[in-house]
Amino acid sequence: MIQNKFIILTSCILFSFLLIPVNLTAAEENQPEINVQELVMEHTADAHEWHITTINGRAISIPLPVVVKSSQGWQMFMSSKFEESAGGIYNGLYLNREGKICEKDSAGNESRVFDISITKNVVQLWIVVILLIVIFLYCAHWYKNKKPQDDAPRGFVGFMELFVMFVYNDIIKETIDEKHYRFFAPYLLTVFFFIFLSNILGLIPIFPGGANLTGNIAITFFLALCTMLLTNIFGSKHYWKDIFWPDVPWWLKFPIPILPVIELFGVFTKPFALMIRLFANIFGGHAVAISLTCVIFITCQMGIAKGASISPISVFLMIFMDLLEVLVAFIQAFVFTMLSSVFIGLAQQEGEETTHSVEMTNNNL
Repeated sequence: MIQNKFIILTSCILFSFLLIPVNLTAAEENQPEINVQELVMEHTADAHEWHITTINGRAISIPLPVVVKSSQGWQMFMSSKFEESAGGIYNGLYLNREGKICEKDSAGNESRVFDISITKNVVQLWIVVILLIVIFLYCAHWYKNKKPQDDAPRGFVGFMELFVMFVYNDIIKETIDEKHYRFFAPYLLTVFFFIFLSNILGLIPIFPGGANLTGNIAITFFLALCTMLLTNIFGSKHYWKDIFWPDVPWWLKFPIPILPVIELFGVFTKPFALMIRLFANIFGGHAVAISLTCVIFITCQMGIAKGASISPISVFLMIFMDLLEVLVAFIQAFVFTMLSSVFIGLAQQEGEETTHSVEMTNNNL
């Protein structure tokens, strides 16, 4: 097994070395300088088409449906119409530098339109949901006719059971009390597998992967919002009492409600931290990986000697970053699920149990 992995890794390195002469040839043709920032933003941002590759200067991509409401009313067409139209303008609509659909008003000023198009991230979201449904139904079908005394599952079902039992026993049951952990377990398990699968697909450079789904702040905002709603809607009376009238000296609550304001502020800062943590780590990982790829082409444009010496180092760093991103994909799903479970669990405690739960959670962390 180890020998096979070594052969695969060696093949990747040798293949990367074979690409160096191609890069040097491109450099000799006086190609335009590479804008790293533009490339990073282009590959990590959402888009109205799914770019596959570019061959001989021609982009090969999958056009996606555009659904917008402009000054002319509702319009629906494929994104390929922008490239086919003169000047990239179709029915008065065009894509600006940020990839957003805009139009010109009567004064010639640029204005955004109401856009509910099916973008790259939307398609990636559907792919993740479909894959999760197929995986869950497949595992449920395997367990349907099994008895407790039967042998443990093997293969893919056993692999999934490993993750499910890890999240269920070591995260959910450890942070939420016995009365409530079963109620919140479906949500927390779904969040874990959604984030983990989205992160893994984001590391695959070709269709159906490659979209920066969890690196989109709108996705992480919705996940954090769900956690905040569950935490506060199903919070106990003691949870709300600790927010508006905590057990502290009276002069910290009246006449100036110092502690209640701080506690109320914490209701929003906790999910905000969840949102930023997931977004920043995934987006940053993609940005670093793309930047290391650009180093190869930048050094090749500076000269053959520099390109031949720096490119192998960049290749090794790229391989290291890819392996590290696989670990980060799991860690970020684990951290988001764990913190969500901790927030929900603390909101379910009653009376003196809260102090004990906080101490237990701190020891586990």
